[in-house]
Amino acid sequence: MKKTIFILMSILIVTSMVLSACAKTETADPAVDEQGYPMDQAPAEQTDQGYPVGEQPQAGAADEGYPAPEVVRIATDATFPPFEMVDEATKELIGFDIELMEAVAMQAGIQYEFVNLPFDPMLAGLSECQYDMAIAAITITDERKAQFLFSDPYVDAGQIITVKAGNTSIQGKADLNGMIIGAQLGTTGEIEAQAIEGVEYKPYDTYDLAFLDLINGQIDAVIADNPTALGFIEKNPDKLMTVGEVFTSEFYGIAICKTRQDLLDKINPALKAVIDSGFVADLAAKYLAGE
Repeated sequence: MKKTIFILMSILIVTSMVLSACAKTETADPAVDEQGYPMDQAPAEQTDQGYPVGEQPQAGAADEGYPAPEVVRIATDATFPPFEMVDEATKELIGFDIELMEAVAMQAGIQYEFVNLPFDPMLAGLSECQYDMAIAAITITDERKAQFLFSDPYVDAGQIITVKAGNTSIQGKADLNGMIIGAQLGTTGEIEAQAIEGVEYKPYDTYDLAFLDLINGQIDAVIADNPTALGFIEKNPDKLMTVGEVFTSEFYGIAICKTRQDLLDKINPALKAVIDSGFVADLAAKYLAGE
């Protein structure tokens, strides 16, 4: 009898083990989103361009398939009012050339940044292509054409003589013999001053300093581009005046690194479009009304 009970209990234990081994383990199905992704494995949210949020390329960054746009470096010397100067209140560059360059760059579809530095180093740097372009009341000359590319001209700016208001002894170039004449280094005003016989030429780093010395009686006259001279006279109408006529025929142009024909090909059509639109005439009315 005991043997029979033992056998029955053994059968029941084995049967229970077999059933447990064969039973299916029940687990909860993972939650999924609308696209069928498990909620804890869904892909990161994406922008309209396909970049995960927080990982889109920064402005100017060069990611695969998204090369950074070129930023064209435009040199200028902001000491040539009314063409380029620094707003004393905002410290921003303003002037005829600055507004013109901004309009041309927009028309040409180029991104840019201005670099403000003295005129001579500006031209030297551009000749070595440290900068892509330069705009600073730059007169187009044969000598400069050998160093840079030039856009089409945009302003006629011949040389003129400026003297202290009330000076009646100087009426033109013929009266400069024996006088002390100032001009800015590297400008066509300097070239003209040095070419006049019998004068003592005094160079200046900027026209600001030359006209300041003229006002203070340290020199007798300044030779400068007519629009530049008018800009300083506008600021000092009771202290400065021009004498005689404009005695050279010169034109301003945008100077471009010698190897950047691609930029010239963009700038000239853009400049023509800006001129044809009447924008340059508006700038002339705004900045060169005295002329």
